[in-house]
Amino acid sequence: MARLVAVDLARALAVFGMFAVHVGPMATPGGGVGDWLLELASGRASALFATLAGFSLMLIAGRFEPKTGLAGRQARARIVIRAVTLLVLGSALAMTNFGGAGILNFYAVYFLLALPLLRLRTRTLAITAVTLAVVTPQLAYVIRALLTESIVHSVDSYDPIARLCGVGVLDLLLTGLYPAITWMTFVVTGMALGRLDLSSGTVQRRLAVVGPAMIAFGYGVSWLALRLTGGAQKIMDGMSAMKEAGAMKDPGLASASFDSSVGGGLGGPDAWGLLAAEPHSGSTFDLIGSLGIAITVLLCLTVALDRLSWLRRPATPIIAVGTMSLTLYVGHILVILALPGEAATPPQSASAVLLFCFIVGATVFAAVWSRFFRRGPLEYLLNGATKLASSVR
Repeated sequence: MARLVAVDLARALAVFGMFAVHVGPMATPGGGVGDWLLELASGRASALFATLAGFSLMLIAGRFEPKTGLAGRQARARIVIRAVTLLVLGSALAMTNFGGAGILNFYAVYFLLALPLLRLRTRTLAITAVTLAVVTPQLAYVIRALLTESIVHSVDSYDPIARLCGVGVLDLLLTGLYPAITWMTFVVTGMALGRLDLSSGTVQRRLAVVGPAMIAFGYGVSWLALRLTGGAQKIMDGMSAMKEAGAMKDPGLASASFDSSVGGGLGGPDAWGLLAAEPHSGSTFDLIGSLGIAITVLLCLTVALDRLSWLRRPATPIIAVGTMSLTLYVGHILVILALPGEAATPPQSASAVLLFCFIVGATVFAAVWSRFFRRGPLEYLLNGATKLASSVR
């Protein structure tokens, strides 16, 4: 049971991380522990979210043994219903001033793309994840480099989703902040983790090696490669130029600047992003390092709750946050939009105090709500919608 509670606790930390990105102060390079945590949250919180989303898919499709027959068809139908619901909700949020910074509509695409993988075994899923991590960043770069503004405009003009909310299929698959082409690596890794018995000592020991090794490789090799090639300075110069030009409305996402443009041409300055491990860079190093953090966080929480049973009680309010992450994620966006004078994220009033208020407010709400209800408000609605899957035969 501890392994599932650990998933909820990890999801709560991801929620708090998203709060930090959206309403927290900007991290100061070389600052203290608080600045280090803020820097850690940037990009890695959303990566942890996506990894746990893959884990959750296995809870629906069958953890250790894939559901087959009628049960399998109904499980797939539940996932499709969830995807459609999230697409509608995410597109509605994209129509607000929050824009393309929301992740829910991207989740919808991840769920649909994961359908053919639901019956794969752990080893196959792990191999698939490794292949995606190695291949898709380079593939995404080549495709984006070949895109022109006219092509993007032409595609979006025929895309009803893009015309409705500004975040269309092309954004969801390739050019958005969480493009499926690279972010499916997190989802598939989460699916592989979902197939594992995390309470097994053998599994824990293996993950204790794999997680830190991925962190060391992703960030260590990237750091070394950029400094040996001079790419670090070129990336910084490019980011500074974009900031001076006013291209980056969200300073917290500035690290994505060298990976988000289209039509840059092969071999252009954005190519240095393939060696970077910065948040949202979408490089192989970024994917591997972020996955290492996600695996390590989930493992540490699992072991802690399993071996230190007394932690469960004080952690209960935070665990409650993880059980209603959809409600609190949408809720925090609505609160941001309601803040006086706020037209985009992060708010101009972003501060440690504001972040603290968001975290405490979400924890208190979740703790009180969970005393009376099993699920959060939006979780109830989503669960009710998926009951339609029982009619599948």
